[in-house]
Amino acid sequence: MTRDAEIKSINCTSCGAGLDVHGGGRVLAHVCSYCGAELDAVDNYKVLAKFEGLQRPGSPLRIGMRGQIEGVEYTVIGTLGMEERYHGQVWNWVEHQIFSPTHGYAWLTWESGHLVFTRKYRGEVSPGWVSSAQVERAEGRPSVNSRGVRFGYYETSDAAITFAEGEFNWRPRIGDRTTTVSMLADGAMLDFVDSGNEREVELTHYLPQAETLAAFGAEPRPKAPYVHAVQPVWRYPDDTFLLVAGLVFAVVSLFGALILGFDDGREVLPAQQFALSQLPAEVSFDLTDTEKLALIQLYADVDNSWTWLEASLTDPEDQPVFEVGREIGYYSGYDDGNWTEGSRWATVRFHPPAPGTYTLEIAMAEAETWERSGSPLSRVGVTVSEGAKSGFWLVIAAGLLMLPGLLTVGGRLVSRRRRWQGSDWVEEDEDDD
Repeated sequence: MTRDAEIKSINCTSCGAGLDVHGGGRVLAHVCSYCGAELDAVDNYKVLAKFEGLQRPGSPLRIGMRGQIEGVEYTVIGTLGMEERYHGQVWNWVEHQIFSPTHGYAWLTWESGHLVFTRKYRGEVSPGWVSSAQVERAEGRPSVNSRGVRFGYYETSDAAITFAEGEFNWRPRIGDRTTTVSMLADGAMLDFVDSGNEREVELTHYLPQAETLAAFGAEPRPKAPYVHAVQPVWRYPDDTFLLVAGLVFAVVSLFGALILGFDDGREVLPAQQFALSQLPAEVSFDLTDTEKLALIQLYADVDNSWTWLEASLTDPEDQPVFEVGREIGYYSGYDDGNWTEGSRWATVRFHPPAPGTYTLEIAMAEAETWERSGSPLSRVGVTVSEGAKSGFWLVIAAGLLMLPGLLTVGGRLVSRRRRWQGSDWVEEDEDDD
């Protein structure tokens, strides 16, 4: 049954107050804004119930406001205050029924500074229904699919009506409860709503907040302090290009660094070895190339043991160039297979300040074996080359090239995580023992 859609105003049959009519011909109930009487819109507005002493919840929207959503003009026709209680916590929000002569009825929900848009969903969903009992029995996070999009379980809410005002295409009662199972995808939420008398599948998505409020003539509100579950995941417009291009050029840079890393230049000091009794030991060598790197490679015959070698270098004018220390350790064993760790070599790279004869002094500061299987250090060695190339800056370049893409991906992951943090699904350990 429908009422006359041409009616534009009525007088409340309980208190006589004038009430505007905005909701079209399928409105079933009209709750008086003055006395709280619920009137039957299809039976001469007779009184069905009285909702007295109710406090109107806070919202920037009011009944009668008109505005566009996605190019369609809607009018706010009704307001519901909603409340959920769970384990001592209380959540409150406001649901506004809205009406368009061309697109019918929908909902605008205002919750903690967020405005979202909800309509009945007629798309195919598989499975077609998800109940709270099914969620309770599920061993893994439930999910549904619709039009190629996968929605994962987000939460179950059991909410009650605490306030009603305006027109509705159904008959609300204070205290009526609704159980909603919500399934979330990026930027959208499917709700399986069970009121006890009726089941509906609804689709919710986020609206441009400031623009929508302005369209309805509502006062602007400060930005909400937290992220709403259906807010679109943050994306930089060219994030895919940045990621792909960065990875390609980074791989090229790393390949170049690898090639340069194998170029140790020209040997200027053949391998020299010294017994521990000969330490500290000095070696001299001539360097002519001051444009490229010189490499000093230190060796120790450690085996399940380690040592700390100290090296000091002086230039042709007998002035100190550097003093450095290097730890050399090598370990091996068997644990579900053979394994090794560490190296018997350490490298010192430097730019020669001038051509000429350099002197290197090598000393052992400390050495120790690893457990009983270790062999004590007996010999150390050194070799020197010049004209070596380094891939260090290419490695740095690779990191910088990948950084924009990694930041966009990281931003997306953080954005998704923040949207899912309100979910009530708790993953249980597979093995409770």
